[in-house]
Amino acid sequence: MNANLCELVYSTLRSELMNGEIPFGHRLTEPKVAGRFRISRTPVREALTRLCADGLVQREEFGYSPVRPSIPLIRDLYELRITLELAGIQRAIGNPGVTHDRELLESEYRRWKDLEADPPPQEPGFVATDEEFHVALLTAAGNAEMVRALRGVNARIRHVRMYDFIVNNRVEVTIAEHLAILEAVLADRLPLALSLLHKHIGESLDVVLDRVSRAIVAMSLATGSE
Repeated sequence: MNANLCELVYSTLRSELMNGEIPFGHRLTEPKVAGRFRISRTPVREALTRLCADGLVQREEFGYSPVRPSIPLIRDLYELRITLELAGIQRAIGNPGVTHDRELLESEYRRWKDLEADPPPQEPGFVATDEEFHVALLTAAGNAEMVRALRGVNARIRHVRMYDFIVNNRVEVTIAEHLAILEAVLADRLPLALSLLHKHIGESLDVVLDRVSRAIVAMSLATGSE
């Protein structure tokens, strides 16, 4: 029962935070949130802890408050992400001795074909599934340190990358683009794969920046009206 209540509080607050409905400076405390949902504080505490781990709220002396995303930092981290991911394909283009792990990519391809046949809901949590693709693609290129660095970048941008999947059809578009990238790599059309991957990540950045900017404006306006 607590798990269901925690999920209710978590999903509700996450949606409100990502849509700019909770203003900057607003304090989320366990008693207030529990009172709003008319439940005990235990599931509320769990939900707020999850939101904190997501990077959507930060712990304050008395409760939690919304995190203000940094647009310059988001751009810098996306630039690092693009550099890492493209390097996985570039090293195979530049060095004939480097080949992708076909078994891993074929397994990933089957997984995304299954998702294409039965797309998951349009939901921010899809970011975890998306990350798995990008990590698998880089892992297949054979440089474990690059993969380690990508995982670190992913952890830092996950809270804003969730905005990518609250836009209509983004899940379906992402699935189609992932399959096209995999098909190009498996067909040894690496320059095409490089171009598709660059475009794919760039589009994601554009969507994220648009949604984050809207949320920041909404949260700032809400703050001024309090």
